[in-house]
Amino acid sequence: MIVDRAWIARNIGVDPATVSIPKSAFATRAAAARDASLDDIQRDIIDFDSDGPEGLAFLAFTKATGLSRFVDIPWPKGLAPTPAARAPTGGAKPLPRADVLIVTWTVDEGHALSRVLTPGKDSRDDYVPYTHNFAKLSGQMSKGSPAVKAKRLGAFWTTTIGGKKAVVFKSESHLSQDTFKHLPANGVLPNAELWKQIIGEVRPKLVLTTGTAGGIGKQFEVGDVIVSPVVRFDSTSWLKKASFAAAHYASTAAQTKFFSQANDLFKANASQLPADNARPPAITIVAPSGLSQSVVTTDFFGFDTTDNHFKLQGLGDVSEMGDAVLGMVAQSLDDPPPWLAIRNVSDPQIAAEGTLKQQAQAAATIYKAYGRWSSVCSAIVCWAAVAAL
Repeated sequence: MIVDRAWIARNIGVDPATVSIPKSAFATRAAAARDASLDDIQRDIIDFDSDGPEGLAFLAFTKATGLSRFVDIPWPKGLAPTPAARAPTGGAKPLPRADVLIVTWTVDEGHALSRVLTPGKDSRDDYVPYTHNFAKLSGQMSKGSPAVKAKRLGAFWTTTIGGKKAVVFKSESHLSQDTFKHLPANGVLPNAELWKQIIGEVRPKLVLTTGTAGGIGKQFEVGDVIVSPVVRFDSTSWLKKASFAAAHYASTAAQTKFFSQANDLFKANASQLPADNARPPAITIVAPSGLSQSVVTTDFFGFDTTDNHFKLQGLGDVSEMGDAVLGMVAQSLDDPPPWLAIRNVSDPQIAAEGTLKQQAQAAATIYKAYGRWSSVCSAIVCWAAVAAL
């Protein structure tokens, strides 16, 4: 799939290149400004809340639908996610022990993941704020970073799937935001420190990082899911001098026992994906040796374009801005747990028309319209990974 202005007009109802989206439909003032930078647009994606005022404004202006349209998933008998009835241990303490640690990143990813894995407990409204060692870790972050502004490192709840307990964690720490494009003098990333802390507390048998990503190549459509035990850094900006700037990391192969059922379970909410999708969403399983299919972590807000502006083609199947930190941290541990990056395609390849900023705005607009729905797909695949343990 290649997304051009006509595609956006048909599927979302606006052409961001010619129609000004109301400022009220942005999560940040900077992203709504005429001189918004690519970094401003990327921060808007992180903070955008389809259940918040900006989300309501966006839904009113477009054809997009909110998670109020979510259809309950017909889980296989005995395998429905069952969230804890009571709040887990207080967030100022270490996270509880569990079989699986599942981490997601943006506000709308959190809404979707919680709707699927902790039904009745929303990541924004119900999850327990996680503040263990907040003073220490936030002291390494910039004042405007999401964690510092939220006064927490994340929020969490627990759920059980087929007898396996999982900690579902919505992170406020982000590689791209914690230090605002500045590698600390000691070379230690706050996000890496958070990963070490929460893995050490949960002591999981499996770690999943999940959420939205940009598809690399025209073969991907909105809602497709990439399951990868391989991640790589593509650092050409503020991390280009880091020792890990072009490093890659691999874990063990995914357990695929329930992936076919997961694909069937997409059907319950697939009608909320773009009408132009030519087929149902598919799952791509990457082998530990599949470096060219990896999840690519950039240190810039990049996305695949038909003219390959950001030189992402050939590096992997999807690009995002954080998963390789998990691979780096796991490699540093004496006894690392297996891990997977489970990413959904929220924005496919973008046509190289108009300016680069207009292309970035197109990618962000697609995310705002469909990011939560594509994240429902990756959340279902997370369910399959837990059920297979």
